Amino acid sequence: MPSRKFAEGEVVRGRWPGSSLYYEVEILSHDSKTQLYTVKYKDGTELELKESDVKPLKSFKQRKSGSTSSSPSRRRRSRSRSRSRSPGRAPKGSRRSASASHQADIKEKEPRREILQVKLTPLVLKPFGNSINIYNGEPEHMERNDISLKNKQERVILSPESSFMATQYSLRPRREEVKVKEIEFKEQKLVTKGPVPLETFQVTTPQRKDLEFGGARGAVLIMFGLPACLLLLLLQCRQKDPSLLSFPPPLPTLDELWETRVCGIYLLWFFVQALFYLLPIGKVVEGTPLVDGRRLKYRINGFYSFVLTSAVVGASLFWGVELCYVYTHFLQFALAATVFSVVLSVYLYAHSLKAPRDELSPASSGNVVYDFFIGRELNPRIGAFDLKYFCELRPGLIGWVLVNLVMLLAEMKVQERGAPSLAMVLVNSFQLLYVVDALWNEEALLTTMDIIHDGFGFMLAFGDLVWVPFTYSLQAFYLVSHPYDLSWPLASVIIALKLCGYIIFRCANSQKNAFRKNPTDPKLAHLKTIHTSTGKSLLVSGWWGFVRHPNYLGDLIMALAWSLPCGFNHLLPYFYVIYFTMLLVHREARDEHQCKRKYGLAWEKYCQRVPYRILPYVY
Repeated sequence: MPSRKFAEGEVVRGRWPGSSLYYEVEILSHDSKTQLYTVKYKDGTELELKESDVKPLKSFKQRKSGSTSSSPSRRRRSRSRSRSRSPGRAPKGSRRSASASHQADIKEKEPRREILQVKLTPLVLKPFGNSINIYNGEPEHMERNDISLKNKQERVILSPESSFMATQYSLRPRREEVKVKEIEFKEQKLVTKGPVPLETFQVTTPQRKDLEFGGARGAVLIMFGLPACLLLLLLQCRQKDPSLLSFPPPLPTLDELWETRVCGIYLLWFFVQALFYLLPIGKVVEGTPLVDGRRLKYRINGFYSFVLTSAVVGASLFWGVELCYVYTHFLQFALAATVFSVVLSVYLYAHSLKAPRDELSPASSGNVVYDFFIGRELNPRIGAFDLKYFCELRPGLIGWVLVNLVMLLAEMKVQERGAPSLAMVLVNSFQLLYVVDALWNEEALLTTMDIIHDGFGFMLAFGDLVWVPFTYSLQAFYLVSHPYDLSWPLASVIIALKLCGYIIFRCANSQKNAFRKNPTDPKLAHLKTIHTSTGKSLLVSGWWGFVRHPNYLGDLIMALAWSLPCGFNHLLPYFYVIYFTMLLVHREARDEHQCKRKYGLAWEKYCQRVPYRILPYVY
């Protein structure tokens, strides 16, 4: 086993991803298996680096001005002084002997070191701070390592022991236009022109040591607890008295839980949505940069898939297809979706075992049980088919709208009504608006924690394919067997509450997405920001100066508006509000942890400016 070169606590220089710049870091730990050092930069950023990308401080010390005459700087100054005199005039106090002339001829024949012309790109960089500002026309500031700059273009003499090329900071692999004027090594003479590719900085995804959700034990409880919770909710909702006094409900027989035909219908639904996803309609966009600098491409056609699905459902109703079959076999559909999500999770974990380490999720830990739950691979794909991105919005979210429509038709049939109730219309309308908004703004999904941080495992597979369509539709399912006569004055208040929540939710998300796309947009010039060491900025005014997560506040207000049409006779319709509050509080805590780790002191300053997390003056 190779010995480690640097000790824990040692202060060295570490190379920053995507650049050739080295910054002062502290060694935190060393992994003997992967031979990677965990280092901490001065701004609090922690990364894992290869040993070749960690250098001792002494290797960066500049040469003294009193070095021997063989140094490149001394030879360059000598040449500049000789050029300032007349060619036919000898220096004062010296004679040009034959032997001196012979020695000069020998020196001229000696091989010259590598000479490059570097065209620098504008950048403002704080030394050892890992901080980048938007270019403001000032010259570039950077570390010096045997490099002298003059008039933005300079002849650079690189020593073989220590040299690096000046580049603009970027986490993406890039090419810099470098013109090589003349390169001579010993007795070989090479002339190279054109773009020269820089060495790509290889970064591996660090695996988490502090596990969320209670670690492996918590993951096991969640994986068994959520399906059981869903089953009890649906059984309780079917009871004549769904109050807590009648809990738990009687368990169904095996025939009431499983039917092969239902499983086939669910698979048909899933693969039809996959077919719509593969259609070459909609624009193709790039996601956020991965750790190796790549950007995956995604086709934005979720809204088109919804339109096509609506057309198919409308045609089915026209041809007399009995959609109430979904209502009468609702438990079987929920179980079929659960089994499918488990099978998909097993496939995803097996698929991740072949994935390289730089494609793993930052949330993965190396623990088999926890990684099966949280997802080991960040972006599992079959060719160009992105499994996680597809499942996030398509089968579950569009299925949620379809289930609501089925419940509306079932209410009219069960209660023998000529038209759906006002409460059912409000629930369907509110949740339809929410789904259409998500599909219309599908591109915003690419910057969420689900896509850029969490892997694709049981947590997201079960959540997207089972929990969303069968739990979020609980209000509509409840109203089929427990009607509520909603008055128009109360309905008006609920509609106003829904619109208030939606305005907060949509405006906050739109402001965030616009700032992420183009921080220099003149429309956003009035917003105040805090610059961070990653090169990004944090909004501290507008909606994001109101609370730290205004989109969560709007989400919670809308969730309450979805439940109010069900009345106040039972607690069951408000399960979604209670669950969603706990979910967003937990997610907010995860966001806080990630942002503090990513932005360091800038995040602490942001928290001082914006003290409230979700609800002003409360939390």
